[in-house]
Amino acid sequence: MNKVLRVLVALPAIIFVVTAVRYVVDPAGAAAQFGMPLLEGVGRSSQLGDMTAYFLSLGIFILMALVTAKRSWYYPPIIMLALTAVFRILAWLLHDAALALDMIIPEVVIASLLLFAASRLPDKD
Repeated sequence: MNKVLRVLVALPAIIFVVTAVRYVVDPAGAAAQFGMPLLEGVGRSSQLGDMTAYFLSLGIFILMALVTAKRSWYYPPIIMLALTAVFRILAWLLHDAALALDMIIPEVVIASLLLFAASRLPDKD
């Protein structure tokens, strides 16, 4: 069971790292994947810097949890994904953004998977 769970946890980590790399090598395609145009000037710098850091951090934190077997590494990506989902909902409620359920559902599912993994996988002290 733990091996299957580790593989399930590793999959989003790999996807997050690949997404970060895509922001470096194909920023227009990566931005389009999230319904965003590629911005210009300082906006582009912020867009690429923030999005690359976000996805690379998610992937690194999850991989650190798997490699070190330290439960505490699961909590940063859980917080990041849960807050992303919350703020997408707030953007919809308060700022006339589209309700992006196709993005919110995976964020909630992956955060829940990580929370489950944090409770089930062994923790090294």
